[in-house]
Amino acid sequence: MGVIVSQSIKNTIVTYIGFFIGGVNVLFLFTNFLSDAYFGLIQYLFSTAAIMMPLMAFGVHNTMVKFYSSYKTRQSQNSFLTLMLILPMFVALPIGLIGYACFETISHWLTIKNSIIQDYIWVIYITAILLAYFEVFYAWSKVHMQSVFGNFMKEIFYRLCTTLLLFALYFNLISVEQLIYALVIVHFVRMLIMALYAFSLRFPVMCFSRLLNIKSILTYSVLIILAGSIANIILEIDKFMIGLYIEIENVAYYAVAIYIASVIGVPSRAMHQITNPLTAKFLNDHNKLELKLLYQKSSLTLLIISGLIFLLIVLNINELYHLIPEKYQGGITVVLLIGLAKLFDNLLGNNNAILFNSDYYRVVLALGVGLVIITILLNTLFIPKFGTIGAAYATFISVITYNAAKLFFVKVRFKIVPFTADTFKVGVVIVLFFCVFYFWDFSFHTILNIIIKSTVISILYLALIYQFKLSSDISNILNRYFGLLKK
Repeated sequence: MGVIVSQSIKNTIVTYIGFFIGGVNVLFLFTNFLSDAYFGLIQYLFSTAAIMMPLMAFGVHNTMVKFYSSYKTRQSQNSFLTLMLILPMFVALPIGLIGYACFETISHWLTIKNSIIQDYIWVIYITAILLAYFEVFYAWSKVHMQSVFGNFMKEIFYRLCTTLLLFALYFNLISVEQLIYALVIVHFVRMLIMALYAFSLRFPVMCFSRLLNIKSILTYSVLIILAGSIANIILEIDKFMIGLYIEIENVAYYAVAIYIASVIGVPSRAMHQITNPLTAKFLNDHNKLELKLLYQKSSLTLLIISGLIFLLIVLNINELYHLIPEKYQGGITVVLLIGLAKLFDNLLGNNNAILFNSDYYRVVLALGVGLVIITILLNTLFIPKFGTIGAAYATFISVITYNAAKLFFVKVRFKIVPFTADTFKVGVVIVLFFCVFYFWDFSFHTILNIIIKSTVISILYLALIYQFKLSSDISNILNRYFGLLKK
Protein backbone atom coordinates (compact mmCIF):
# COMPACT_ATOMS: atom_id res chain seq x y z
CA MET A 1 0.00 0.00 0.00
CA GLY A 2 2.95 2.30 0.66
CA VAL A 3 4.02 1.98 -2.98
CA ILE A 4 0.51 2.90 -4.16
CA VAL A 5 0.27 5.98 -1.93
CA SER A 6 3.81 7.10 -2.79
CA GLN A 7 3.22 6.79 -6.53
CA SER A 8 -0.22 8.44 -6.24
CA ILE A 9 1.38 11.50 -4.62
CA LYS A 10 4.13 11.63 -7.24
CA ASN A 11 1.60 11.20 -10.06
CA THR A 12 -0.51 14.02 -8.65
CA ILE A 13 2.49 16.37 -8.59
CA VAL A 14 3.47 15.34 -12.12
CA THR A 15 -0.10 15.91 -13.36
CA TYR A 16 -0.23 19.44 -11.94
CA ILE A 17 3.18 20.32 -13.39
CA GLY A 18 2.02 19.00 -16.76
CA PHE A 19 -1.15 21.08 -16.59
CA PHE A 20 0.89 24.18 -15.77
CA ILE A 21 3.19 23.68 -18.77
CA GLY A 22 0.19 22.92 -20.96
CA GLY A 23 -1.49 26.08 -19.71
CA VAL A 24 1.51 28.20 -20.71
CA ASN A 25 1.48 26.57 -24.16
CA VAL A 26 -2.24 26.92 -24.82
CA LEU A 27 -2.90 30.31 -23.23
CA PHE A 28 0.23 32.22 -24.22
CA LEU A 29 2.51 30.49 -26.74
CA PHE A 30 0.04 29.01 -29.23
CA THR A 31 -2.13 32.13 -29.08
CA ASN A 32 0.80 34.48 -29.79
CA PHE A 33 3.18 32.42 -31.93
CA LEU A 34 0.69 30.83 -34.40
CA SER A 35 -2.10 32.10 -36.59
CA ASP A 36 -5.59 31.17 -35.45
CA ALA A 37 -6.02 28.80 -38.40
CA TYR A 38 -2.89 26.76 -37.68
CA PHE A 39 -3.55 26.70 -33.93
CA GLY A 40 -7.03 25.40 -34.70
CA LEU A 41 -5.60 22.89 -37.19
CA ILE A 42 -3.18 21.45 -34.63
CA GLN A 43 -5.94 21.13 -32.03
CA TYR A 44 -8.21 19.49 -34.61
CA LEU A 45 -5.62 16.95 -35.84
CA PHE A 46 -4.51 15.72 -32.44
CA SER A 47 -8.01 15.75 -30.93
CA THR A 48 -9.22 13.57 -33.79
CA ALA A 49 -6.26 11.23 -33.24
CA ALA A 50 -7.19 11.01 -29.55
CA ILE A 51 -10.74 10.01 -30.54
CA MET A 52 -9.33 7.17 -32.68
CA MET A 53 -6.77 6.00 -30.09
CA PRO A 54 -8.94 3.51 -28.10
CA LEU A 55 -9.92 1.73 -31.31
CA MET A 56 -6.31 1.56 -32.50
CA ALA A 57 -5.20 0.20 -29.11
CA PHE A 58 -8.01 -2.39 -29.18
CA GLY A 59 -8.45 -1.84 -25.45
CA VAL A 60 -5.09 -3.54 -24.79
CA HIS A 61 -3.85 -0.93 -22.30
CA ASN A 62 -6.78 -1.76 -19.99
CA THR A 63 -6.89 -5.47 -20.76
CA MET A 64 -3.24 -5.85 -19.79
CA VAL A 65 -3.83 -4.29 -16.37
CA LYS A 66 -6.87 -6.47 -15.70
CA PHE A 67 -5.54 -9.88 -16.79
CA TYR A 68 -1.74 -9.83 -16.35
CA SER A 69 -1.75 -10.75 -12.65
CA SER A 70 -3.98 -13.78 -13.37
CA TYR A 71 -1.09 -15.49 -15.21
CA LYS A 72 1.31 -17.19 -12.83
CA THR A 73 3.79 -19.02 -15.09
CA ARG A 74 6.53 -17.40 -17.13
CA GLN A 75 5.28 -18.97 -20.34
CA SER A 76 1.67 -17.85 -19.93
CA GLN A 77 2.82 -14.32 -19.10
CA ASN A 78 5.00 -14.23 -22.22
CA SER A 79 2.12 -15.49 -24.37
CA PHE A 80 -0.21 -12.89 -22.91
CA LEU A 81 2.25 -10.01 -23.42
CA THR A 82 2.94 -11.16 -26.98
CA LEU A 83 -0.78 -11.05 -27.72
CA MET A 84 -1.01 -7.57 -26.19
CA LEU A 85 1.79 -6.32 -28.45
CA ILE A 86 0.37 -7.61 -31.74
CA LEU A 87 -3.38 -7.20 -31.11
CA PRO A 88 -3.53 -3.45 -31.92
CA MET A 89 -2.03 -4.10 -35.35
CA PHE A 90 -4.99 -6.33 -36.25
CA VAL A 91 -7.11 -3.20 -36.02
CA ALA A 92 -4.67 -0.49 -37.13
CA LEU A 93 -3.62 -2.17 -40.40
CA PRO A 94 -7.14 -2.83 -41.75
CA ILE A 95 -8.20 0.72 -40.80
CA GLY A 96 -5.16 2.05 -42.64
CA LEU A 97 -5.98 0.02 -45.76
CA ILE A 98 -9.63 1.14 -45.69
CA GLY A 99 -8.49 4.74 -45.20
CA TYR A 100 -6.10 4.46 -48.16
CA ALA A 101 -8.80 2.95 -50.39
CA CYS A 102 -11.39 5.54 -49.39
CA PHE A 103 -9.03 8.48 -49.06
CA GLU A 104 -10.83 10.73 -51.54
CA THR A 105 -14.19 10.26 -49.83
CA ILE A 106 -12.74 10.78 -46.33
CA SER A 107 -10.72 13.78 -47.48
CA HIS A 108 -13.75 15.42 -49.07
CA TRP A 109 -15.85 14.88 -45.93
CA LEU A 110 -13.20 16.30 -43.56
CA THR A 111 -12.34 19.30 -45.72
CA ILE A 112 -15.79 20.54 -46.78
CA LYS A 113 -15.45 23.59 -44.53
CA ASN A 114 -11.65 23.79 -44.03
CA SER A 115 -9.38 22.83 -46.95
CA ILE A 116 -6.30 23.42 -44.78
CA ILE A 117 -6.88 19.97 -43.22
CA GLN A 118 -6.34 18.06 -46.49
CA ASP A 119 -2.52 17.91 -46.49
CA TYR A 120 -2.42 16.66 -42.90
CA ILE A 121 -5.05 13.91 -42.79
CA TRP A 122 -2.30 11.27 -42.55
CA VAL A 123 -1.17 12.91 -39.29
CA ILE A 124 -4.40 11.78 -37.63
CA TYR A 125 -3.86 8.09 -38.48
CA ILE A 126 -0.16 7.95 -37.61
CA THR A 127 -0.62 9.86 -34.34
CA ALA A 128 -3.53 7.61 -33.31
CA ILE A 129 -1.26 4.54 -33.67
CA LEU A 130 1.56 6.23 -31.73
CA LEU A 131 -0.86 7.24 -28.96
CA ALA A 132 -2.21 3.68 -28.83
CA TYR A 133 1.17 2.01 -28.50
CA PHE A 134 2.30 4.58 -25.94
CA GLU A 135 -0.65 3.53 -23.78
CA VAL A 136 0.22 -0.15 -24.33
CA PHE A 137 3.78 0.35 -23.11
CA TYR A 138 2.57 2.55 -20.25
CA ALA A 139 0.25 -0.27 -19.17
CA TRP A 140 3.23 -2.67 -19.46
CA SER A 141 5.04 -0.61 -16.82
CA LYS A 142 1.90 -0.30 -14.66
CA VAL A 143 1.53 -4.08 -14.32
CA HIS A 144 5.08 -4.08 -12.94
CA MET A 145 4.00 -1.47 -10.35
CA GLN A 146 5.87 1.40 -12.01
CA SER A 147 3.63 4.26 -13.12
CA VAL A 148 5.48 7.51 -12.32
CA PHE A 149 7.83 7.52 -15.34
CA GLY A 150 4.94 6.80 -17.71
CA ASN A 151 2.89 9.57 -16.16
CA PHE A 152 5.84 11.94 -16.59
CA MET A 153 6.08 11.01 -20.28
CA LYS A 154 2.33 11.44 -20.68
CA GLU A 155 1.80 14.68 -18.78
CA ILE A 156 5.11 16.56 -19.00
CA PHE A 157 7.40 15.26 -21.77
CA TYR A 158 5.10 16.00 -24.72
CA ARG A 159 4.07 19.42 -23.38
CA LEU A 160 7.68 20.40 -22.64
CA CYS A 161 8.75 19.38 -26.16
CA THR A 162 5.84 21.41 -27.52
CA THR A 163 7.09 24.45 -25.60
CA LEU A 164 10.57 24.10 -27.12
CA LEU A 165 9.13 23.65 -30.62
CA LEU A 166 6.93 26.73 -30.25
CA PHE A 167 9.97 28.82 -29.31
CA ALA A 168 11.82 27.32 -32.28
CA LEU A 169 8.91 28.53 -34.44
CA TYR A 170 9.00 31.97 -32.81
CA PHE A 171 12.72 32.35 -33.61
CA ASN A 172 12.13 31.17 -37.20
CA LEU A 173 14.17 27.99 -36.74
CA ILE A 174 11.27 25.95 -38.12
CA SER A 175 8.15 26.68 -40.18
CA VAL A 176 4.61 26.04 -39.01
CA GLU A 177 4.39 23.01 -41.34
CA GLN A 178 7.58 21.63 -39.80
CA LEU A 179 6.08 22.24 -36.36
CA ILE A 180 3.20 19.88 -37.16
CA TYR A 181 5.59 17.19 -38.45
CA ALA A 182 7.81 17.72 -35.40
CA LEU A 183 4.86 17.16 -33.06
CA VAL A 184 4.25 13.80 -34.75
CA ILE A 185 7.94 12.95 -34.27
CA VAL A 186 7.63 13.89 -30.58
CA HIS A 187 4.79 11.38 -30.28
CA PHE A 188 7.01 8.76 -31.89
CA VAL A 189 9.97 9.53 -29.62
CA ARG A 190 7.73 9.45 -26.56
CA MET A 191 6.34 6.06 -27.56
CA LEU A 192 9.85 4.74 -28.23
CA ILE A 193 11.20 5.92 -24.85
CA MET A 194 8.15 4.41 -23.13
CA ALA A 195 8.77 1.11 -24.94
CA LEU A 196 12.43 1.02 -23.89
CA TYR A 197 11.48 1.75 -20.29
CA ALA A 198 8.76 -0.92 -20.31
CA PHE A 199 11.14 -3.48 -21.80
CA SER A 200 13.76 -2.60 -19.18
CA LEU A 201 11.24 -3.77 -16.56
CA ARG A 202 10.54 -6.97 -18.46
CA PHE A 203 11.95 -7.73 -21.89
CA PRO A 204 9.40 -9.33 -24.22
CA VAL A 205 9.87 -12.97 -25.16
CA MET A 206 7.75 -13.77 -28.19
CA CYS A 207 5.59 -16.77 -27.35
CA PHE A 208 2.49 -17.94 -29.24
CA SER A 209 1.22 -20.74 -27.01
CA ARG A 210 -2.56 -20.86 -26.59
CA LEU A 211 -4.14 -18.88 -23.73
CA LEU A 212 -7.00 -20.58 -21.91
CA ASN A 213 -9.20 -17.51 -21.43
CA ILE A 214 -8.67 -15.90 -24.83
CA LYS A 215 -12.44 -15.42 -25.26
CA SER A 216 -12.66 -13.45 -22.00
CA ILE A 217 -9.68 -11.32 -23.05
CA LEU A 218 -11.15 -10.43 -26.44
CA THR A 219 -14.63 -9.79 -25.01
CA TYR A 220 -13.23 -7.48 -22.35
CA SER A 221 -11.05 -5.69 -24.94
CA VAL A 222 -14.03 -4.98 -27.17
CA LEU A 223 -16.05 -3.63 -24.23
CA ILE A 224 -13.14 -1.48 -23.11
CA ILE A 225 -12.73 -0.11 -26.64
CA LEU A 226 -16.29 1.08 -26.28
CA ALA A 227 -15.66 2.53 -22.81
CA GLY A 228 -12.43 4.27 -23.86
CA SER A 229 -14.01 5.57 -27.06
CA ILE A 230 -16.90 7.05 -25.09
CA ALA A 231 -14.51 8.83 -22.69
CA ASN A 232 -12.37 10.23 -25.53
CA ILE A 233 -15.37 11.21 -27.65
CA ILE A 234 -16.81 13.18 -24.73
CA LEU A 235 -13.48 15.01 -24.33
CA GLU A 236 -12.62 15.62 -27.97
CA ILE A 237 -15.69 15.34 -30.23
CA ASP A 238 -16.63 19.00 -29.88
CA LYS A 239 -13.30 20.17 -31.37
CA PHE A 240 -13.64 17.66 -34.21
CA MET A 241 -17.20 18.77 -35.05
CA ILE A 242 -16.33 22.47 -34.85
CA GLY A 243 -13.76 21.75 -37.59
CA LEU A 244 -16.48 20.06 -39.67
CA TYR A 245 -19.10 22.79 -39.46
CA ILE A 246 -17.39 26.17 -39.04
CA GLU A 247 -14.03 27.83 -39.72
CA ILE A 248 -11.12 26.01 -38.10
CA GLU A 249 -9.95 29.15 -36.30
CA ASN A 250 -12.85 28.56 -33.92
CA VAL A 251 -11.23 25.31 -32.75
CA ALA A 252 -8.37 27.45 -31.40
CA TYR A 253 -10.72 29.82 -29.55
CA TYR A 254 -12.64 26.87 -28.11
CA ALA A 255 -9.47 24.96 -27.12
CA VAL A 256 -8.26 27.85 -24.97
CA ALA A 257 -11.56 28.02 -23.07
CA ILE A 258 -11.74 24.23 -22.67
CA TYR A 259 -8.20 24.04 -21.30
CA ILE A 260 -8.95 26.68 -18.67
CA ALA A 261 -12.10 24.83 -17.55
CA SER A 262 -10.38 21.42 -17.58
CA VAL A 263 -8.22 22.43 -14.60
CA ILE A 264 -11.33 21.96 -12.45
CA GLY A 265 -11.22 18.23 -13.24
CA VAL A 266 -7.63 17.65 -12.07
CA PRO A 267 -8.50 16.87 -8.39
CA SER A 268 -10.86 14.12 -9.54
CA ARG A 269 -8.13 12.51 -11.65
CA ALA A 270 -5.72 12.60 -8.72
CA MET A 271 -8.22 11.22 -6.19
CA HIS A 272 -9.33 8.43 -8.55
CA GLN A 273 -5.97 6.70 -8.12
CA ILE A 274 -6.69 6.32 -4.40
CA THR A 275 -10.48 5.80 -4.37
CA ASN A 276 -10.58 3.24 -7.20
CA PRO A 277 -8.81 0.38 -5.36
CA LEU A 278 -10.67 1.21 -2.11
CA THR A 279 -14.01 1.13 -3.92
CA ALA A 280 -13.18 -2.23 -5.49
CA LYS A 281 -12.24 -3.62 -2.05
CA PHE A 282 -15.47 -2.46 -0.39
CA LEU A 283 -17.53 -3.90 -3.24
CA ASN A 284 -15.72 -7.24 -3.13
CA ASP A 285 -16.16 -7.37 0.66
CA HIS A 286 -19.84 -6.34 0.38
CA ASN A 287 -19.08 -3.56 2.86
CA LYS A 288 -21.94 -1.18 2.05
CA LEU A 289 -21.38 1.06 5.07
CA GLU A 290 -17.77 1.88 4.15
CA LEU A 291 -18.76 2.21 0.48
CA LYS A 292 -21.41 4.78 1.40
CA LEU A 293 -18.97 6.73 3.60
CA LEU A 294 -16.34 6.75 0.84
CA TYR A 295 -18.96 7.85 -1.71
CA GLN A 296 -20.04 10.78 0.48
CA LYS A 297 -16.54 11.75 1.63
CA SER A 298 -15.08 11.69 -1.89
CA SER A 299 -18.01 13.76 -3.18
CA LEU A 300 -17.73 16.37 -0.43
CA THR A 301 -13.93 16.64 -0.59
CA LEU A 302 -13.93 16.97 -4.38
CA LEU A 303 -16.75 19.54 -4.25
CA ILE A 304 -14.79 21.68 -1.78
CA ILE A 305 -11.50 21.47 -3.70
CA SER A 306 -12.93 21.76 -7.21
CA GLY A 307 -15.37 24.43 -5.95
CA LEU A 308 -12.43 26.60 -4.92
CA ILE A 309 -10.70 26.03 -8.27
CA PHE A 310 -13.97 26.83 -10.07
CA LEU A 311 -14.29 30.09 -8.14
CA LEU A 312 -10.68 31.08 -8.76
CA ILE A 313 -11.17 30.52 -12.49
CA VAL A 314 -14.57 32.13 -13.08
CA LEU A 315 -13.96 35.03 -10.69
CA ASN A 316 -10.69 35.88 -12.47
CA ILE A 317 -11.75 34.93 -15.99
CA ASN A 318 -12.20 38.50 -17.25
CA GLU A 319 -8.73 39.45 -16.01
CA LEU A 320 -7.21 36.23 -17.34
CA TYR A 321 -8.55 36.90 -20.83
CA HIS A 322 -6.86 40.31 -20.77
CA LEU A 323 -3.53 38.44 -20.84
CA ILE A 324 -4.24 36.72 -24.16
CA PRO A 325 -5.18 38.15 -27.58
CA GLU A 326 -8.57 39.87 -27.68
CA LYS A 327 -10.03 37.57 -30.36
CA TYR A 328 -10.07 34.70 -27.83
CA GLN A 329 -12.29 36.55 -25.35
CA GLY A 330 -15.52 35.08 -26.70
CA GLY A 331 -14.70 31.91 -24.77
CA ILE A 332 -15.78 33.22 -21.35
CA THR A 333 -19.25 31.65 -21.67
CA VAL A 334 -17.63 28.38 -22.75
CA VAL A 335 -15.43 28.39 -19.64
CA LEU A 336 -18.47 28.92 -17.40
CA LEU A 337 -20.55 26.15 -19.00
CA ILE A 338 -17.76 23.55 -19.14
CA GLY A 339 -16.61 24.60 -15.65
CA LEU A 340 -20.08 23.88 -14.25
CA ALA A 341 -20.10 20.51 -16.03
CA LYS A 342 -16.69 19.65 -14.50
CA LEU A 343 -17.93 20.76 -11.07
CA PHE A 344 -20.90 18.40 -11.37
CA ASP A 345 -18.46 15.64 -12.39
CA ASN A 346 -16.56 16.18 -9.15
CA LEU A 347 -19.76 16.27 -7.12
CA LEU A 348 -20.32 12.61 -8.02
CA GLY A 349 -17.17 11.56 -6.11
CA ASN A 350 -16.22 7.94 -6.80
CA ASN A 351 -19.44 7.22 -8.70
CA ASN A 352 -17.55 5.92 -11.75
CA ALA A 353 -15.41 3.64 -9.59
CA ILE A 354 -18.55 2.14 -8.02
CA LEU A 355 -20.09 1.40 -11.40
CA PHE A 356 -17.00 0.11 -13.22
CA ASN A 357 -15.92 -2.12 -10.32
CA SER A 358 -19.38 -3.62 -9.90
CA ASP A 359 -21.35 -6.11 -11.98
CA TYR A 360 -23.16 -3.23 -13.65
CA TYR A 361 -20.31 -1.90 -15.80
CA ARG A 362 -22.16 -2.96 -18.96
CA VAL A 363 -24.99 -0.61 -17.98
CA VAL A 364 -22.48 2.25 -17.80
CA LEU A 365 -21.33 1.40 -21.31
CA ALA A 366 -24.93 1.47 -22.51
CA LEU A 367 -25.43 4.86 -20.85
CA GLY A 368 -22.17 6.01 -22.43
CA VAL A 369 -23.34 5.03 -25.91
CA GLY A 370 -26.51 7.03 -25.29
CA LEU A 371 -24.37 9.98 -24.19
CA VAL A 372 -22.26 9.84 -27.36
CA ILE A 373 -25.37 9.79 -29.55
CA ILE A 374 -26.85 12.76 -27.66
CA THR A 375 -23.53 14.65 -27.82
CA ILE A 376 -23.16 14.17 -31.58
CA LEU A 377 -26.77 15.13 -32.26
CA LEU A 378 -26.58 18.25 -30.07
CA ASN A 379 -23.27 19.32 -31.63
CA THR A 380 -24.74 18.80 -35.10
CA LEU A 381 -27.72 20.95 -34.14
CA PHE A 382 -25.98 23.68 -32.09
CA ILE A 383 -22.58 24.30 -33.74
CA PRO A 384 -23.88 25.55 -37.13
CA LYS A 385 -26.36 27.79 -35.31
CA PHE A 386 -24.39 29.08 -32.29
CA GLY A 387 -20.73 28.35 -33.12
CA THR A 388 -18.35 27.44 -30.28
CA ILE A 389 -20.90 28.36 -27.61
CA GLY A 390 -23.19 25.80 -29.24
CA ALA A 391 -20.51 23.13 -28.72
CA ALA A 392 -20.28 24.16 -25.06
CA TYR A 393 -24.07 23.92 -24.68
CA ALA A 394 -24.01 20.45 -26.26
CA THR A 395 -21.25 19.24 -23.92
CA PHE A 396 -22.91 20.79 -20.87
CA ILE A 397 -26.32 19.21 -21.55
CA SER A 398 -24.78 15.83 -22.40
CA VAL A 399 -22.53 15.65 -19.31
CA ILE A 400 -25.30 16.79 -16.94
CA THR A 401 -27.71 14.21 -18.40
CA TYR A 402 -25.12 11.39 -18.27
CA ASN A 403 -24.09 12.16 -14.69
CA ALA A 404 -27.70 12.43 -13.55
CA ALA A 405 -28.38 8.98 -15.06
CA LYS A 406 -25.36 7.47 -13.25
CA LEU A 407 -26.37 9.16 -9.99
CA PHE A 408 -29.89 7.75 -10.29
CA PHE A 409 -28.62 4.25 -11.17
CA VAL A 410 -26.32 4.04 -8.12
CA LYS A 411 -29.15 5.28 -5.90
CA VAL A 412 -31.53 2.60 -7.22
CA ARG A 413 -29.08 -0.33 -7.22
CA PHE A 414 -26.92 0.46 -4.18
CA LYS A 415 -29.36 2.60 -2.17
CA ILE A 416 -26.75 5.29 -1.59
CA VAL A 417 -26.31 8.93 -2.62
CA PRO A 418 -23.20 11.12 -2.34
CA PHE A 419 -25.00 14.09 -0.82
CA THR A 420 -25.22 15.13 2.84
CA ALA A 421 -26.33 18.29 4.63
CA ASP A 422 -22.72 19.53 4.32
CA THR A 423 -22.96 19.19 0.53
CA PHE A 424 -25.76 21.74 0.51
CA LYS A 425 -23.79 24.07 2.83
CA VAL A 426 -20.71 23.96 0.56
CA GLY A 427 -22.97 24.67 -2.43
CA VAL A 428 -24.30 27.75 -0.66
CA VAL A 429 -20.73 28.93 0.07
CA ILE A 430 -19.75 28.55 -3.62
CA VAL A 431 -22.82 30.47 -4.82
CA LEU A 432 -22.25 33.16 -2.18
CA PHE A 433 -18.62 33.69 -3.18
CA PHE A 434 -19.57 33.82 -6.86
CA CYS A 435 -22.18 36.53 -6.22
CA VAL A 436 -19.93 38.62 -3.96
CA PHE A 437 -16.66 38.49 -5.90
CA TYR A 438 -17.63 38.27 -9.58
CA PHE A 439 -17.92 42.03 -10.11
CA TRP A 440 -15.23 42.97 -7.60
CA ASP A 441 -11.76 43.78 -8.97
CA PHE A 442 -8.76 45.74 -7.76
CA SER A 443 -7.52 48.62 -9.89
CA PHE A 444 -4.05 47.09 -10.20
CA HIS A 445 -2.16 45.44 -13.02
CA THR A 446 -3.99 42.36 -14.33
CA ILE A 447 -1.55 39.80 -12.89
CA LEU A 448 -1.39 41.56 -9.51
CA ASN A 449 -5.18 41.76 -9.48
CA ILE A 450 -5.48 38.01 -10.08
CA ILE A 451 -2.95 37.20 -7.36
CA ILE A 452 -4.53 39.45 -4.70
CA LYS A 453 -8.11 38.45 -5.53
CA SER A 454 -7.22 34.74 -5.58
CA THR A 455 -5.44 35.01 -2.25
CA VAL A 456 -8.37 36.77 -0.58
CA ILE A 457 -10.90 34.29 -1.99
CA SER A 458 -8.81 31.25 -1.00
CA ILE A 459 -8.23 32.40 2.57
CA LEU A 460 -11.88 33.34 3.18
CA TYR A 461 -13.21 30.20 1.47
CA LEU A 462 -10.98 27.80 3.43
CA ALA A 463 -11.63 29.72 6.65
CA LEU A 464 -15.39 29.23 6.21
CA ILE A 465 -14.97 25.51 5.43
CA TYR A 466 -12.75 25.12 8.51
CA GLN A 467 -14.82 27.29 10.86
CA PHE A 468 -18.08 25.46 10.15
CA LYS A 469 -16.37 22.04 10.07
CA LEU A 470 -17.87 21.17 6.69
CA SER A 471 -15.26 18.47 5.98
CA SER A 472 -13.23 16.54 8.54
CA ASP A 473 -10.71 15.55 5.83
CA ILE A 474 -10.08 19.16 4.76
CA SER A 475 -9.95 20.28 8.40
CA ASN A 476 -7.34 17.60 9.19
CA ILE A 477 -5.22 18.69 6.23
CA LEU A 478 -5.40 22.34 7.35
CA ASN A 479 -4.58 21.38 10.96
CA ARG A 480 -1.57 19.41 9.76
CA TYR A 481 -0.41 22.23 7.50
CA PHE A 482 -0.76 24.99 10.09
CA GLY A 483 0.76 22.69 12.70
CA LEU A 484 3.88 22.38 10.56
CA LEU A 485 3.99 26.17 10.08
CA LYS A 486 3.88 26.68 13.85
CA LYS A 487 6.83 24.35 14.30
